[in-house]
Amino acid sequence: MIAALAAISFLAGFVDSIAGGGGLLTVPALLLAGLDPAQAIATNKVQGSVAAASATYTFGRKGLIEWRKARGFTLMAFVSSVAGALCVQFLPRAVLEVLIPVMLIAMAIYFALSRKMKDEDAHARMTALAFALTAPVAIGFYDGIFGPGAGSFYMLAFVTLLGYGVIKATAHTKLVNFASNFGSLLLYAATGAVVWPLGIVMAGASLLGAQVGSRLAMRLGSRLIRPLLVVVSSLMALRLLLDPANPWRQALQKAFLALF
Repeated sequence: MIAALAAISFLAGFVDSIAGGGGLLTVPALLLAGLDPAQAIATNKVQGSVAAASATYTFGRKGLIEWRKARGFTLMAFVSSVAGALCVQFLPRAVLEVLIPVMLIAMAIYFALSRKMKDEDAHARMTALAFALTAPVAIGFYDGIFGPGAGSFYMLAFVTLLGYGVIKATAHTKLVNFASNFGSLLLYAATGAVVWPLGIVMAGASLLGAQVGSRLAMRLGSRLIRPLLVVVSSLMALRLLLDPANPWRQALQKAFLALF
C-alpha cells in the first residue's frame, strides 16, 4: 500500500508542478487506503506542500520568480488559506460543489482557445498591489476550504491579470500554491488530522515528481503546459461531477428518473 501511494504521489507531484490537480490522484488513493475524508485531505496537504516547494525551488534557481514582487502574493495566499481552513465548517460545501466544476470547464475552454497562452509576457491588466489584494486572497481562501483546481486558478490569474507568460506564470503559481497549501497544512496539523508516516513517504515521492515536471515545463514551455492545463482542468471537473454527492449529478439523476 505504501509503495502504491508513493508511486501515485510521484505522478501527482509531476502533474502538480506543471498544471496542478495532483490531489485528484492522491486524495482518492488515501481514501482507498482507509483514511477518513478529513485525514485524507489533511495528509494530502503534506505532499502538496512539498511538491509545490520543490517546484518553486527549481523555478527560482532559474531566475523565473520575481521574489520582491511575489512576497505580497505569497503572504496573502498564506493568510487567506488559514482563514479558509478556519471557516471550512461554516461555509456551505454544496455551493462549492456546484460552482467549481463549471469554473473548471470554463477554464479548460479558455486555456484551449486563448491566444494569450504564450511563453512571452503580455500587457498586465492590473498593478501588482491590486492583484495581491484580490486573486491570491480569493484563491488562497478557496484552497484552505476545498482545494481542487487551486493551482489552475492561480495560473489563470497570473496569465489573464498580470500578463505573465506560461512559464513565468507556472513558476509564480507554484510559489503561491505552496503558501496556501502550507498555511492550511499548519492548521490541519494542529488539529491532529495529518497521518504523518504516510504524509512523509508521499512527500518524498512527490518531491521527485515535481523536480521532473518542473524541468520539463521549463524545457517545453507552452507546448507542454497549455495542453496539460486543458486536460487536468477537464479531468478535475469530470471527477467532481462523478461524485455521487455532487448536486449536479443528483439533479441529473432526478431528472432522468422523472423522465423514465
